[in-house]
Amino acid sequence: MLEARTAVKTMHAYRPPLAGREGLRLDFNESTIGCSPRVLARLRALDAEALARYPEREPVEGQVADFLELDAAQVLLTNGMDEAIHLLCSTYLEPGDEAMIVVPTFAMYGIFAQAEGASLVQIPSGDNFSFPLETLSSRISSRTRLIAVANPNNPTGTAVACVSLLQLARAVPQAAVLVDEAYFEFHGETLLQHAGWPPNLFLARTFSKAYGLAGLRIGVLAGDARQMAMVRRVASPYNVNAVALAVLPEALADQPYVERYVTEVQHGRDVLEQELRSLGLHYWPSRANFVLVRVGPAHAEFIQALRARGILVRDRNADPGCEGCVRLTVGSYEPTRILIAALRDVVEKLRLSSEVRA
Repeated sequence: MLEARTAVKTMHAYRPPLAGREGLRLDFNESTIGCSPRVLARLRALDAEALARYPEREPVEGQVADFLELDAAQVLLTNGMDEAIHLLCSTYLEPGDEAMIVVPTFAMYGIFAQAEGASLVQIPSGDNFSFPLETLSSRISSRTRLIAVANPNNPTGTAVACVSLLQLARAVPQAAVLVDEAYFEFHGETLLQHAGWPPNLFLARTFSKAYGLAGLRIGVLAGDARQMAMVRRVASPYNVNAVALAVLPEALADQPYVERYVTEVQHGRDVLEQELRSLGLHYWPSRANFVLVRVGPAHAEFIQALRARGILVRDRNADPGCEGCVRLTVGSYEPTRILIAALRDVVEKLRLSSEVRA
């Protein structure tokens, strides 16, 4: 009888709650305004021949490399951020190796690492979800072959100083260190601003969030050219679809559109955090396009009450250290206004304030 590998049978399955997502979707950190009109115009111009051909990735990779001010040999376009993580795990992890993450964080780091037969070392975050650099460094061993860090982190919205990440990468030359900058645009700080990358450091970005292209599944992985040549060996030559490749240059070219949306999100984030303070809800200051808030024992009732008002938010209660927590996506002005009005109503009706005051 055919059976899956033990590593696959014993790993945790990640099933995002995607079904029945009708309403104002503030649960998956998607853009609330969608992609640039230039992207839509390019989509409408595609013809049958464009879809009949196998996609050619390299020319667009060159444009992305120019945008990031890197050499084309340092850049690989991927089928979303998930594939970038998967490729690093496939390239560098052997059964019995160790992969390290600081929890809570994005689930796919652990899933892809364990699928390769690696052991997952989970380091609890520090006070207020601070990055435990010293604790993590003390747990590094000769078996450590991958360290993944989301910066800013999901679901907490907290960020790590770039100098600390460079320090970490230099301290563990035998391991691939992935810095996931999926929410970079809302944070404004990036490792690309720092020279002297060690060759074991990788940077990943996505066009799902600020660019509004989540449905097209396109991301980018960057690193040392020699190491990227190894990663390319395990990547399919046709991993990014022709539609995503056709529209990405237009998305990159329309930076004013992206910048306007980012400005709205940053303003909305400040307004939302101020409102949470006034409601007596404990939250963690965020550098991303979402805010993590501790509702307490009534978190499930809180989520359902918002859903009844047509607003979807994400339950993070099961994440380490996130008991009673809910994640609220921040979008453009109008969705943020609607969310705040609903929060006032829900908190009052559920009488949450006395339960969850910090």
